[in-house]
This record gives sequence, structure tokens and C-alpha cells, in this order.
Amino acid sequence: MKEFGIELPTQPEPFGIYAEAVQTSNLLFLTGMLPTAGREAKFIGRVGTELDVEAGRAAARLAALNGLAVAKQHLGSLDKVTQIVRLGVAVATSGDVRDQPRVADGASESLQDVFGKSKNPSRLVYGVASLPLGVPVDLELIFEVSA
Repeated sequence: MKEFGIELPTQPEPFGIYAEAVQTSNLLFLTGMLPTAGREAKFIGRVGTELDVEAGRAAARLAALNGLAVAKQHLGSLDKVTQIVRLGVAVATSGDVRDQPRVADGASESLQDVFGKSKNPSRLVYGVASLPLGVPVDLELIFEVSA
């Protein structure tokens, strides 16, 4: 991470009653990761309306880093991640936007910078009308982890 100048943020605070990470056997499931700092949304709006694609990509990068912070807190070290199994990216957009994959690449690039191409996940990207707190992206992350 130091090679790419990546510093993990402080683990985000939950916005409701849920666990941010749940591990079962060798799979770690993270709750929806948002582009927040503390209890504040750092990006608000929909891509194609209030935000452009680059702002959406930046939001996706921050959400991915928040996910890594949660995973590190839960696992003790990101070295325990053996594979990123799934990256799901919901992108809040106006109806005519078709750039959801470019926005999602912001998260994919951050994960690849940390873990390398060999651990690239399967990915599902979709557009939605609205997300919690008015943020533009919400990430689902599933990791395979070692004991």
C-alpha cells in the first residue's frame, strides 16, 4: 500500500444496527461500504446529475478504502485476504447514465493496487435511483481469508 501512497482511513462508524463484517468459515462479508468519513458522507448526489464520473470514481475509491479498513480491523491484517471473491457496486445515477462501470473502476483500481491483479474479484455493477445518505456509490465486498 505504501508503494501506491495508500493510507487506510479510520474504520467508518455504522449508521444503524448491523455488523460491518461477518465471517463464516473462510469468507468475510462486509456490509455496504459508503464514501464516508466518521458519520459524514463525503460525496452526495447522483452521477450524471449533481456529480460527474470522476467524482463518482473518487467516491468509489473512498468506499473501497473504508472496506479495507473494516476488513483490517476484523482480521488484524490484510495479509489474511487470499482472494477478493466479489465486488458489487451500486451507483446512484440519473436515468440516462451508462457509465456505471467506469465509476466502479475507482473501487476496482484501489483493490488492485492493494492486492494485485491476481486477486481481482468477480464484479456486479448496477445503477440505482437512490442510496443511503444520498451517496453516489455503495459497495458490497466478499473476501476469502486464511485462518
